[in-house]
Amino acid sequence: MAEITASMVKELREKTDAPMMECKKALTEAGGDIAKAEEILRVKLGSKASKAASRVTAEGIVGVHVSDDGKLAAMVELNCETDFVAKNDDFIALAGSLAALVAEANPADVAALSALQMNGATVEAVRTELVGKIGENITIRRFDRIEAQGKVSAYVHGGAKIGVLVDLVGADDELGRDLAMHIAASKPRALTAEDVPAELIETERRVAAEKAAESGKPANIVEKMVEGSVQKFLKEVTLLGQPFVKDDKQSVEALLKARKASVARFVLYQVGEGIEKKVSDFAAEVAAQAAAAQK
Repeated sequence: MAEITASMVKELREKTDAPMMECKKALTEAGGDIAKAEEILRVKLGSKASKAASRVTAEGIVGVHVSDDGKLAAMVELNCETDFVAKNDDFIALAGSLAALVAEANPADVAALSALQMNGATVEAVRTELVGKIGENITIRRFDRIEAQGKVSAYVHGGAKIGVLVDLVGADDELGRDLAMHIAASKPRALTAEDVPAELIETERRVAAEKAAESGKPANIVEKMVEGSVQKFLKEVTLLGQPFVKDDKQSVEALLKARKASVARFVLYQVGEGIEKKVSDFAAEVAAQAAAAQK
């Protein structure tokens, strides 16, 4: 029997997006014939959805939908296990369809979205069918929907790994796109200082106080140092406080005032943010799982 190498498993996985061990099993059954193994996987993939459900989905893309008039927009984060699947045409199409459905139907949460109809079936049924076809777990992580006060501009970056929606009032599309790109690059956590969660500010204040106390300066000076650190932090994490990326001599707030414009709201997604990703060597993973299977 032909030796089943890690490179063969990797090649078949890239062709089919099937789980690694399923690729190895198919290659073994096919005697190392990659074309035959691919046919075997096409037959078997329909039953993989339930087995995939427990696997971590830290990769994926954002799907974005903006109405022609810019008055309605939505963004969805759709996750999968590997970056290979994130580039799959069916996966990409599902993300876009979900964003359009969110904009149209305004579901309350992911569970409500999953129960909606899409192409004659529920979203959950469509998701499950794609899991079976691809062989990886797929999850809808989150979504946001904007009914614009002004007009929504959208920007996606890095193979749709970062997505931005910004509701800009009183300015043109060019400024809207510039601001969306600024948000993608500078990653503000809130629009204004008032929008920053109190716990974040208190954490920054405690850290600043500990550092200032080490200076040995009088209490009134320490207090000013702490307040200065907190204000600096707020400028760094708020959209209005940040220096504009295309002209760092002025803040975003100053830019908007000069243009007689305002930002009503923005949404920023970074795919997999906050999800612990498993990093492993592919060849080592093949060897480890093959050894486990033999035992």
